[in-house]
Amino acid sequence: MGKEQTRTRILDAAESLFFTEGIAVTGVDRVASAAGVSVVTLYAHMGSKDGLLAEVLQRRLDDWRSVWQEQVEAAAGPQERVLAVFDAVTAFRARSSAAQWCSFLATASERPETRGEGEDRALDLVDADTAGLVGRLRELAAGVDPERVEEVVDTVLLLYNGVLASLLRGVPQDPAVRAAQVARAALGWGRTD
Repeated sequence: MGKEQTRTRILDAAESLFFTEGIAVTGVDRVASAAGVSVVTLYAHMGSKDGLLAEVLQRRLDDWRSVWQEQVEAAAGPQERVLAVFDAVTAFRARSSAAQWCSFLATASERPETRGEGEDRALDLVDADTAGLVGRLRELAAGVDPERVEEVVDTVLLLYNGVLASLLRGVPQDPAVRAAQVARAALGWGRTD
């Protein structure tokens, strides 16, 4: 097995275990076993459990951004580009490994705030996910209604966060679809299809 294949297997195993069973309770020995590698090999590739978590989050962030971009590009108009974040959630979940909900929210909920105590790349990636989400929504909202950018962003973010919580709860069945409908109504955009 090549170096890149080994790395991918480690990341796949860690992603699955961290975000279905929990980060804190998943030891590196469990990840190594699931990946079919030794703990020594895992450490050689990732350096530490924190390094492993950061690599998983970086890969997920890159994948998320790519899927969201695809959905934005496929959208029919400015309003649909804003609401493409909901289509992206559905598309991303269909392509990615099983997880109870958002890996970034899971990480933020499990890790204590360590700012000022040294670098925490995982929390930096959580921040990057948030900043990217807000920044991209602002950019897209400006193309729809420059006078109401913050209202549009706040509305979509509230509903997006609700989708992520709904995925954890398991209800409603299709939260992203419902959230897009609610966003349209709340923003007075009506239906275009």
